[in-house]
Amino acid sequence: MFITSHRIGIICVVTIFYALLLTIPNGTNNNIVNASIESNNSKGSLVENDISATSSPNSVSPQKNQTFSDNNETINVLASFYPIYEFVNEVGGDRVEATTLIPLGIEPHDYEPTIQQVQAAENADIVFFNGLGFEGSWLNRINNDNLIDTSKGANITKTGSTMDPHIWLDPILVKNQVKNIENALIKIDPGNKEYYQNNAINFTKTLDSLDALIRSMLQTCEMKDFIAFHDAFSYFANRYGLNQHSVQGFSPEGEVLPQRIQEIVELAKDLGINVVYSEELVDPRFAEVIAQEIPNGRVLVLSPVEGIEKQEQDAGVGYIAKMKENLNNLKEGLKCANLA
Repeated sequence: MFITSHRIGIICVVTIFYALLLTIPNGTNNNIVNASIESNNSKGSLVENDISATSSPNSVSPQKNQTFSDNNETINVLASFYPIYEFVNEVGGDRVEATTLIPLGIEPHDYEPTIQQVQAAENADIVFFNGLGFEGSWLNRINNDNLIDTSKGANITKTGSTMDPHIWLDPILVKNQVKNIENALIKIDPGNKEYYQNNAINFTKTLDSLDALIRSMLQTCEMKDFIAFHDAFSYFANRYGLNQHSVQGFSPEGEVLPQRIQEIVELAKDLGINVVYSEELVDPRFAEVIAQEIPNGRVLVLSPVEGIEKQEQDAGVGYIAKMKENLNNLKEGLKCANLA
């Protein structure tokens, strides 16, 4: 059955409104917090301001032929966006002072950093980024001898002309990112090699536990298909035997046409799906429109873990907790027996 003319009107209005939102430059929406993440001892905290163009006063770059082990100063680390920041803090602990380039609360796809943020990256002792094209062409503007691609060596297969960058949503692929971070920190701070190795081992064990939990919880599900808002969960779905369908492509940004909404509605009906997943950093109204056209349809959040709210960080919510929240919401959409 096709969507009624009344629903078509709603979809068109939402589409026009969303298109207008796309014309607003990054950081101008008064609901978006332009913030960066700053570490606090071994556990980071969030600070609501832009990254400054200079290195932190508590972090001193080593002179030529000198390592951080020689002067015992913390390492000024810049991570491209949230999940990389957390992985860096897990490995670096209190030996690093980490910030993020892409501000808190900003959808990171297609983000363009300011001149000041590029300068901050150049002044950092080391810069970690996700890789696989996620950060975009702006990465080429950063002149820093220690630019570390955390995707290097990842066991992934390229499909099509565009590489899927969302490796941080697969706990097993994250282990490779952690190893790259560990190796890079040891290289510039060899005197603390054992410290970084132990931290990496401990976090790797946590990732293994997360992987085992996901496998266990998804064994009792009636369904294998789910609808994400954008194509972020391919690695996750492949790892755990699921079938991802998405409203958008690799980026959640861009206009969603009424025809695409109609296609997703028909797909959901054909597969018996009654949960449509939205995200924290995108407008949920497209998912809501789709859910309204599906019998018993509803919207839940499936986070691509591309950012985190300050109140979540203050409450101790991090990558592992966000992944467990995703698991709980997936269990509802996939009609798993162990919902408790």
